[in-house]
Amino acid sequence: MLRQIEKVGIQYIQPDGTLTPEGEVAWKPIERPLKIEFYKWMRKIRLFDQRSIILQRQGRIGTYAPLQGQEAAQVGSTLSLNREDWIFPSYREHGVAMIAGMPLKQILLYWMGRVEGCRPPEGVKLFPPSVPIATQIPHAAGAAWASKLKGEPSVAVAYFGDGATSEGDFHEGLNFAGVFRLPVIFFCQNNQYAISVPFSRQTATETVAEKAAAYAIRGVRVDGNDVLAVYTVMKEAVKRARTGEGATLIEAVTYRHGAHTTADDAGRYREQEEAREWVELRDPLKRYRRLLEAEGLWSEAEERDWEACCKQEIEEAVCEAESAKAPPASHLFAHVFADLPPSLVRQRESLLRQEEGR
Repeated sequence: MLRQIEKVGIQYIQPDGTLTPEGEVAWKPIERPLKIEFYKWMRKIRLFDQRSIILQRQGRIGTYAPLQGQEAAQVGSTLSLNREDWIFPSYREHGVAMIAGMPLKQILLYWMGRVEGCRPPEGVKLFPPSVPIATQIPHAAGAAWASKLKGEPSVAVAYFGDGATSEGDFHEGLNFAGVFRLPVIFFCQNNQYAISVPFSRQTATETVAEKAAAYAIRGVRVDGNDVLAVYTVMKEAVKRARTGEGATLIEAVTYRHGAHTTADDAGRYREQEEAREWVELRDPLKRYRRLLEAEGLWSEAEERDWEACCKQEIEEAVCEAESAKAPPASHLFAHVFADLPPSLVRQRESLLRQEEGR
């Protein structure tokens, strides 16, 4: 397993925080505020993730999908987009949602099972998290096709995990994008496991990126724990899409530090040595903070201030979400069928009678 996961693809920041020669070239033109913004988002997202796990353990939100370890992949890719671009996430893209403009309160409401958590603010082109595996990939291809037909400059991005590449929807979406040369980016966060199934048991190919060749689109493998490399690769893919050069499949090689969701135990299916390698030596936040500190762009005092600011914002969001007015129980019937089947009509009427005390 360790031999396999050494192949991380394009890398600009090494695990010790130093830049590769290619990284030096990519680093220089980036403005100072953006360099700091990379880290601030990653830190905020990790704090939100850690708080959400505690909330789940306390029974205050439902089953939750942690993302710790994947912050660089989400931050680097999302900061490459414009507000006009469409985003089709899976259930682990809370960091993507935050950067796109989804309030923390609504992200929490989603995990509380509330429909409001699927409704972004006006102007935010973020679709609800897709829980069925890979179904958002054809949706993104369709949105990209619509943009192309309308002559709009927007691109569409589908986020998914490595397990999604074993589904039919993945291949249908990529085939369609290749045939019609669509402005779409397929962004795979290869965190090595589809729940408990290791990548080597899902596919006979060594990488996800090489599958792009079958559909005549570009495929790129990048170190998903390297925010600079992800940002650079994604910017190039966005530019290609906007200029009519078609789709890109990006494989960001990363690792989730914890379980697939709060409903499983990763210690049952992952080797301790492997997890320690990624958590302790390849952590995306540690390596980027080392780089910022070496460049004189971040300090311990700034770390404390930013952490305090984020924690206050997160706690305010928790209070707002928990104080949201509870929906009526009949809401269970409101968002699945346009016309309820007779059996559900009877159930709804029975529930309404109970609520009215009849």
